[in-house]
Formats: sequence, C-alpha cells, structure tokens
Amino acid sequence: MEEKVSTARVALKYGVLGSVVIMIYTTIINVSGLSQNKFLPMLSFVFMIVIMVMGMKEYREQNKGFMSYGEGLGLGTLLSAVMGFLSSMFTMFYIRFIDPTILTQGLDKVRADFEAKGMDDAKIDEAMAFSQKFMSPGIMFAMGVFGYIFMGFIISLVLSAILRREKPVFE
Repeated sequence: MEEKVSTARVALKYGVLGSVVIMIYTTIINVSGLSQNKFLPMLSFVFMIVIMVMGMKEYREQNKGFMSYGEGLGLGTLLSAVMGFLSSMFTMFYIRFIDPTILTQGLDKVRADFEAKGMDDAKIDEAMAFSQKFMSPGIMFAMGVFGYIFMGFIISLVLSAILRREKPVFE
C-alpha cells in the first residue's frame, strides 16, 4: 500500500518559509519608508505565488510525480492560511512594539489623498472615522488572515490547474 505525503506537512513548511520571506520584505519596506508606495507592498503576492509553486512541486515530487487538482487547491489554500496567520501576527507585533506610528502615517496619507481629490472637510472626517474603525488590532488581524486565505485560494485555483498531474486510473 502506498503512503501519500501529507499536504499539511508541505503547507506548514512552505507557509513558514513564505511568512519569513514576507516578514523580511515588509520590514525592509517599512524601515526604508516605502510602505506608502502602492506597488511595493503588492509585490509580496509575487513571493506568495513563488512559494506556492515551490510547495506544489515538492508535494508532487514526493508523491511519485502526481498531484490532483483538489490536493493542489487544498495545499495552496492551507499554505496561504499559514502565511496569513504568521504574517498577520508579525504585523500586529510590528505595529504594537516596533513602529506604532505606521498607522497614523497611513491615515495621514488617506487624508491627503482625499484632500487632493477635492473632498470637503465633513466628508473627509466621515471617511476618516470609518477608516479608523478598521484600524483596530482584531479587525486588522482578521482581515489579514482572511485576505491571505482568499488570495491564496484564487491563486491556488490557477496554479493547481497548471501543476496538477493526475495518476492514471488503471495503475
């Protein structure tokens, strides 16, 4: 009887690896003052894709070259959940202990963007109050985890279709 490799083991390994990479990248962006750039933080999704491809390929190699679509989808989603949890924990730690001013910098940027669009002060104040509701640690943590899981699921839908290799039925 063949023994299959656990998707959870591979997801945990590559989820931790991806989290470390994203933590280092995020720290570099924040320390260099480039966190307000809209493009650079999105680059972390490129790291996520690369890590997912590496994890799926390793899983496929450990299972004699086979990986079903469902296994790939599950692996990618679980991997992104691990990455989301660890990365969100790091973000909360970073905001709480390393640089608590990063949230106020973000809110100042949002206010400046609203003013540049020509919004009146009443609407800006209303929008800022709404934005601050989403800046609580619990909501930010939950949104980070669920955001990673959602994006990981979407990316896994595509990667699983590309990297799957079904085992022949009559073998």
